[in-house]
Amino acid sequence: MSGNDTTILFGGSSSERRVSVASAQHVSAVLDEARLLYLSPAGAAFEVEHDELARFARPFETDFSPAREAAFASLVAAVESEPQRVYLLALHGGEGEDGTLQRMLEGRRIAFTGPGALASARAFDKEIAKQVTSAAGVRIAQSVHLSADPKVMQKTLLDLLAVHPRIVAKPVAGGSSVGLYHLLSEAEVEPAAIRIAASGEAYLAEQFVAGTELTVGVVDGPQGPRALPPSEVRLEPGRAFDFEGKYLGKGTKEITPAEVAPEVTRAAQQLALDAHQALGCEGYSRTDLIVAADGPVFLELNTLPGLTRASFIPQQLAVEGTTMLQFLEGQLDLARRRRDRA
Repeated sequence: MSGNDTTILFGGSSSERRVSVASAQHVSAVLDEARLLYLSPAGAAFEVEHDELARFARPFETDFSPAREAAFASLVAAVESEPQRVYLLALHGGEGEDGTLQRMLEGRRIAFTGPGALASARAFDKEIAKQVTSAAGVRIAQSVHLSADPKVMQKTLLDLLAVHPRIVAKPVAGGSSVGLYHLLSEAEVEPAAIRIAASGEAYLAEQFVAGTELTVGVVDGPQGPRALPPSEVRLEPGRAFDFEGKYLGKGTKEITPAEVAPEVTRAAQQLALDAHQALGCEGYSRTDLIVAADGPVFLELNTLPGLTRASFIPQQLAVEGTTMLQFLEGQLDLARRRRDRA
């Protein structure tokens, strides 16, 4: 159908690389002429055939291993071999989403989909994202940075828990609900602090905002950015929207379009648009938020949200009446225009 100058890039070294493989499976079925390039956790780049990727089963549960030998020792070598190609980024998390890859591609004037390096870096750091969006008038949840020292971390968590009946600890940089801790009592603080400190990752803790959990995609087009129909996440009692809930359907129900009042939909869409623009995104993004009793509250923004068959962006596009082919071709055109005006 389309994509003869396109390379779908997927894999990577982040904790979300399995989601990336599932995104690439879905996208490659639509762009059947696109080349497929798998970036291994060690950094080598492998060319993959469409049927090999399509046959791969249970991508959320097992690691993909390409059949061929590596075609390139590094991604830099791969992109420099054909700088005229357009890279559709099906990467999630880590260097694929934090601005590192985008900075490398921008420096070589190579076209790629999704927001640029600066917007990616801002959004990937949840603390910076909150600062930037709050400064633009977006309402955010109260949060604090957690010390790497378990004892200091415990005190910070206990202090926050004394103010709010429930708090959430999450990695400052990361996504796909990996490494979340929902804390409702003092007894849960010490074991969580020990595990967080052992992870070696930077963490923040924020108040848990009670309300309806929504996520809203924003897509840039010829007329500028537009917000997609929101999706609602409903949890079974005692469950959190973690990796198993998000990708394996355990304890969660996703509803697109969200079953909320029209004014709630409009407010959520406006918040997502405001966050997208405040962070300088171009391409597409997805904003997670909570609709509290007194209005929506920003949680975080994803610059390369999942494009799997079950992901929110494809769900929302379908409700809007936009096909995946239309969406992907629009993003590729935007990538080419951005490269050519640089």
